[in-house]
Amino acid sequence: MAEGIKVILLTGRTLYQGTDMEAKGKTSREYWEAAAQVRMDPEDMARIGVKEGDPVRVSTAYGSVVVRAVKSAEAPHPGVVFIPYGPWANMVTNPTTHSTGMPSYKGVDAFVEPAPGERVLELKELLRAAYGRS
Repeated sequence: MAEGIKVILLTGRTLYQGTDMEAKGKTSREYWEAAAQVRMDPEDMARIGVKEGDPVRVSTAYGSVVVRAVKSAEAPHPGVVFIPYGPWANMVTNPTTHSTGMPSYKGVDAFVEPAPGERVLELKELLRAAYGRS
């Protein structure tokens, strides 16, 4: 199996999240598909041996999460990955707000590796796993 790579993680709201998600709701299948992903440079995907849609584990000092690998339309940007705002991004970003009211969602040191056989958790599953509630 291919090894992972060190990357810089960025998160942010996508255009789709800003225009379409509010009407469909955050528990919809569309939201899960839009937010439970990591957009990667295609060359980085090739380096670690993953294809579009494959599960990958993104790990930081704050946690780890399995999301789907997606080829970034904004490439090239080797060594930089993007996870849309949402619970999946929250699992790997620093929750400290540094008195600003907003966590640090940009420039997070991360490691991305293939996660064959692992499954991207849907929203309710992810929250149960993270917070131990039913």
